[in-house]
Amino acid sequence: YKDSRFLVNNRDIIEFTGSRYPIGQQELPYFTEWVVKKLNVNLYERKAPKDVPKEFPPSKAGQDFLDRLTEEGISFSVDGMDRLVRSHGQTLHDIFNLRCSGTVERIPDLVIWPDSHSAVERAVRLADEFNVVVIPYGGGTSVSGSVTCPSGEQRVVMAMDTSQMNRLLWLNRENLTACVEAGIIGQDLERELQSRGFTCGHEPDSYEFSSLGGWVATRASGMKKNTYGNIEDLIVKVRMVTPCGVLDKPCQGPRVSSGPDFNHVILGSEGTLGVVTEVVLKIRPLPRCKKYGSIVFPDFETGVRCMREVARQRCQPASIRLMDNEQFQFGQALRPQTGYFGSLKEGLKKTFLTKLKGFSLDQVCVATLLFEGDPEDVANQEKRIYKIATAVGGLAAGETNGERGYTLTFVIAYIRDLALEYGVVAESFETSVPWDKTLMLCRNVKHRIDVECKALNIKHYLISCRVTQTYDAGCCIYFYFGFNWEGQLDPVATYEQIEERARDEIIACGGSISHHHGVGKMRRKWYPAQVSQLGVNLYDTFKRQLDPKNIFANGSLHQPT
Repeated sequence: YKDSRFLVNNRDIIEFTGSRYPIGQQELPYFTEWVVKKLNVNLYERKAPKDVPKEFPPSKAGQDFLDRLTEEGISFSVDGMDRLVRSHGQTLHDIFNLRCSGTVERIPDLVIWPDSHSAVERAVRLADEFNVVVIPYGGGTSVSGSVTCPSGEQRVVMAMDTSQMNRLLWLNRENLTACVEAGIIGQDLERELQSRGFTCGHEPDSYEFSSLGGWVATRASGMKKNTYGNIEDLIVKVRMVTPCGVLDKPCQGPRVSSGPDFNHVILGSEGTLGVVTEVVLKIRPLPRCKKYGSIVFPDFETGVRCMREVARQRCQPASIRLMDNEQFQFGQALRPQTGYFGSLKEGLKKTFLTKLKGFSLDQVCVATLLFEGDPEDVANQEKRIYKIATAVGGLAAGETNGERGYTLTFVIAYIRDLALEYGVVAESFETSVPWDKTLMLCRNVKHRIDVECKALNIKHYLISCRVTQTYDAGCCIYFYFGFNWEGQLDPVATYEQIEERARDEIIACGGSISHHHGVGKMRRKWYPAQVSQLGVNLYDTFKRQLDPKNIFANGSLHQPT
């Protein structure tokens, strides 16, 4: 949001603007101290972002193609700013180029806005006829490079903005299903469902801005997946338009045994096979009770042991997430300044933890909890989880800390813009890993980054991790890494080099290339090893059958030969 951002005010204190989030319109003196101490930031040397470009490369779209779009009643634009906005996602590479160099390698030649499944069919037929590349564009939140135009593409590139396909088409109260157009944004979907007494419960960190079609295309996961499921658990059926027709299944039974499930060809296809247009989702009545909680542990290992036991007993609340000590310190720094009694209360808490319980503030970690359901079920779930936590040495830390930790997730994304203005590059990356390799993976990845930073003479950096989703057989680990780029000629290339080494370490420790961000262009080098050469050949077969001219050529997953 334009009204929400971190800035350094005229008192040389970082504050967060706007009123959309709990820390809005408040000074953050502890965070100010933290960034100076941890990352050696000089708050008196701001690197102002570049101005928005005023000149753009000319569109290569031919008039005959534009005339046909007009005949088909499809809105389009060749305006430079419209094209620039839809030329990128939210990767560090994208944002650094825009803010720090003011350039983008390649932008689409035109943007179209289909307003229905039928309009998408007509647009794809035209693109196939004229051999125009189509890049589906939803909320623009991709962090894998999927929506970035391939720099070497010589054909006309058309961004297909699905934002006008944002309707709830029908809702079946008996079956608890709803059919929704794929361009709808997460928070708009929830608003429409909640006004009717329902929820789909899918809440990724990006849900304020990401689209339903994007969730399907990347096999997304939400913070409340324990109660509502990941996107693959929520889908009943999907419609995808390809150059060779519509991939769709007519039956909406709860489970079907009729050969391979082609929903799973669409899930994770990342815009390389076609455009997702409509989705039938499972929905649930709104929960009668919503409650937050938190647990503090003496160290990360104890916290992971608790998370494992909760998963083993299958008593996870809607969300349970464990942050390591580095993230705990970071989260503490983001709290606003309190008055005398607030400071006294914080001091008493610290004394209780350190003096009476023997916890070290340099080792403690915290889990945040969100419970949703009927009041009696929530109460029983709380008892079970806090009993497990107590057995391993954890302490209940209250609802306020839980709610604050949960909502801060939506604020963290705004920090990167401030960081770039003061010489810090930062990004997140994630993986899934079996339980028996979780601690080893976390230790080894942090060690690998320590080694790489030392070799590159990077002295001021942050590497932290958290467990964000848990399963019977393993969990999702989310890493945050950032550094002061002083002395680095190309900070983005340096970051990408270090993350690549970290990704190699993740794979060596038994982790995946992604849990929910997808492959995109950034991780496609590891794709063949993840699915086997036979798996790549199978994907290529689908590609040739559904898109023989390769007009869905965003370059994600695997480059067809």
